[in-house]
Amino acid sequence: MLNGIRIFASDQVWHQILSDLNATVLDAPTPADINFDDFNITPPISPLELKTLILGASDNTDVINQIFGQSVALPRLHGQIVVALYKSGGMTVAELKDNLGYAQDASTHTVETAISQLRKTYGREFIINTSGVYQLGRV
Repeated sequence: MLNGIRIFASDQVWHQILSDLNATVLDAPTPADINFDDFNITPPISPLELKTLILGASDNTDVINQIFGQSVALPRLHGQIVVALYKSGGMTVAELKDNLGYAQDASTHTVETAISQLRKTYGREFIINTSGVYQLGRV
């Protein structure tokens, strides 16, 4: 029901419920993921209402449009990277991989390839790397 959604919940009951709904439940909040504690939900809530609330929070269309100053459609991974860098202020490749659900030591170059594609499309200064930390530059 919530496949691909990364969410933090401090309450162990909600932690278990979200896990049972196939969300990736985090043990610590991150700036780029959903923080369930911010919802201030008081039971009862139906599974459909819960799913709607979480999917609404995971829709970053407004954030992406704000970054670009216009409506822009990005592939899912590209959008996740842009939003993660925007919300966090900057991340290393290992932090980005972790935030996107990859193991930090994974041999995949998916994140680096996506960053390269974003730079090719929006300019080299769109995503800058300072001392190993990727940050959004200018569009």
